[in-house]
Amino acid sequence: MADSIETESRKLLRRLQATLAEAGAGQERLDKITSLIADSMRTEVCSIYLFRDPDTLELCATEGLNPEAVHKTRMRIGEGLVGRVARTSRAINTADAPSTKGFRYMPETGEEVYSSFLGVPIQRLGETLGVLVVQSRAKREYSTDEIYALEVVAMVLAEMKELGAFTGEGAALAAPHQNPIMIRGGVAQEGIAKGHVYLHEPRVVVTKLVSDDPEAELVRLRGAVDQLRVSVDEMLDIAPKGDAEQLQILEAYRMFANSRGWMRRMEESIDSGLSAEAAVEKEQSAARSRMERVPDAYLRERLHDLDDLSNRLLRLLTGQGGETGAEIPADPILVARNIGPGELLDYGRALKGIILEEGSVGSHAAIVARALAIPLIVHAKRITTEALNGDLVLVDGEQGIVHLRPDDRVLAHFTDKIAMQAKAQERYASIRDKPAETLCGSVISLTMNAGLMADLPSLPSSGAEGVGLFRTELQFLTRSKVPRRSELAEIYARVLDAADGKRVVFRTLDIGSDKVLPYMKPQDEPNPALGWRAIRVGLDKPGVMRMQLQALIRGANGRPLTVMFPFIAQLEEFTRARDALLREIDREAALGRTLPESVEIGAMLETPSLAFAPNSFFEMADFVSIGGNDLKQFFFAADRENERVRRRYDTLNVSFLSLIELIVSRCRDVGTPLSFCGEDAGRPIEALCFAAMGLRSLSMRPASIGPVKHLLRRSDLREARAVITQARASGAMTVRPAVMEWLRHQN
Repeated sequence: MADSIETESRKLLRRLQATLAEAGAGQERLDKITSLIADSMRTEVCSIYLFRDPDTLELCATEGLNPEAVHKTRMRIGEGLVGRVARTSRAINTADAPSTKGFRYMPETGEEVYSSFLGVPIQRLGETLGVLVVQSRAKREYSTDEIYALEVVAMVLAEMKELGAFTGEGAALAAPHQNPIMIRGGVAQEGIAKGHVYLHEPRVVVTKLVSDDPEAELVRLRGAVDQLRVSVDEMLDIAPKGDAEQLQILEAYRMFANSRGWMRRMEESIDSGLSAEAAVEKEQSAARSRMERVPDAYLRERLHDLDDLSNRLLRLLTGQGGETGAEIPADPILVARNIGPGELLDYGRALKGIILEEGSVGSHAAIVARALAIPLIVHAKRITTEALNGDLVLVDGEQGIVHLRPDDRVLAHFTDKIAMQAKAQERYASIRDKPAETLCGSVISLTMNAGLMADLPSLPSSGAEGVGLFRTELQFLTRSKVPRRSELAEIYARVLDAADGKRVVFRTLDIGSDKVLPYMKPQDEPNPALGWRAIRVGLDKPGVMRMQLQALIRGANGRPLTVMFPFIAQLEEFTRARDALLREIDREAALGRTLPESVEIGAMLETPSLAFAPNSFFEMADFVSIGGNDLKQFFFAADRENERVRRRYDTLNVSFLSLIELIVSRCRDVGTPLSFCGEDAGRPIEALCFAAMGLRSLSMRPASIGPVKHLLRRSDLREARAVITQARASGAMTVRPAVMEWLRHQN
């Protein structure tokens, strides 16, 4: 950038800083800013458009256009040239605006006499807050230096908007982080919670935006970058050499930390008048904007690396460190862009709820949240930019809604909902030790799902008769390397100790698909849910399965052992897995080790193919457990990670119930115990229908046992079956309406 332009840029930023330092209302400040920008850039027009809602921009200040249009001229995102800048987060520079594609004439502004147009997004960390525009009568394109200068000013405006420097009347000038906001997301773990926000990685607050001493800022930047490079090198030195994925990430960090282009762009921003931290944040915003436009997943991950590196650099420059600086409230709702399972376990059961901006239904964090029975909402867009530490927040993990800073009406309704649930829990507690016996005398066994030692205290308090599913993969997912056999044996022994004689069904390692081990090389599969996962991995990697089976045998230490193999699709897979376990029992006997008192070997039926397996499978299996989550996704060909389709198909669809009926019949014919395990088992209406179809064992999260038992004890399965039969005969697609109507007429 030429010295003359640099001088003008710095002069503009100094004048801007002086204007922001003056007392005055938001509108007065905005008016002064548009005037000084127009004057400094020698243009007839400067206008500032800000979002009044996520879809609408509003003209909030102008120098040169009709002042009567301020707060009256509005446009949808994507509408006109200003709307296009907002939608694409890219500058538009044209010498002849009226003839440019997408131009929208707004007669109330009086802009028809201006030909040239330059619009740049007002954005902070990838979030577009508005558009900054300059216009002039003469037909000319603005120079690269002028564009850069305007982008620098726009970045400062974005930061000041975030800090509340432009508050005033109207939605577009509303003070940030004060109004109630409702955000819709996806449900990854059901439940409701009320609490206060605790940010996992709070934003670094940049208060020093402009500097009069570029040389001093360059020294600060270079010193911080040197520190950053040293820290990355140290991380590489201590990283496990066998962990190729972690080494790859750290090598990417080092590449970015030593990138000349990255450094040059930040130095240019400092030359233009920004402080070191403002220069870093400007480059970070640009990287996040690029991230949104990159279709390639690998490149997006690399841009995430750069984003993380920028955060580290900002913390070095501001001295705000890696901690939140805020005390964890008594009722914390964790808010994060994303979080790993190990980090989530560090918080433990202290959390009342979790809200993630990214994440997925099958992510490692979701698995841990289910194990801890903590309500979890994923895909909550903009939650990390909207929420502040200490904000009141309501998590509705039944509808997938987050209420941030709720108004009194919403808060009262939600509080009533929590109170009603508390009363229901008292009612459930009164039947905790009673059997789930229906009015017709059928007794349904209700067991709980678990995966962590932290789950086991729920066993006696929930009324569960045992653990119908213990997910052993969590001990693998939360470590940076394969756990040792002795570690696993100790964990399994402690699980059985905590169960105090109640049956525990250990499911062997169920990885792949949405559960990728941190130390396992990712598989480039077009459809991982149908790929190399669960028992397929175990049979192809017999060393890992053998180690786990040995740990299970040793953990049992003379007590009954129940082992279930996941994702069995055909008889041959089950026979191979079963033989592997029997071989390990023989080996342990030969070594003189204590053997389990008894051994049950079962399979999880998660693929429709297994429902049609030969009779010998059902005869050989000591028990079968229907894995409802996967079985439903494969039966309906509806990816359970895809929000567009996963709720489209009803569990009580007559076709799916016919499949359940077939499985019940095949198990009953040979006397093989059958259970249903999955989210649907914990939903009272679904549980009732499963019981009416002949299932006598259901496994669910601990909190669901009370509601399910309560409904079963008030129902007659013969009547429920008659309602289901009649609905099916009528040609109904689902039996749900008929069953719910019948329940409404019950006492």
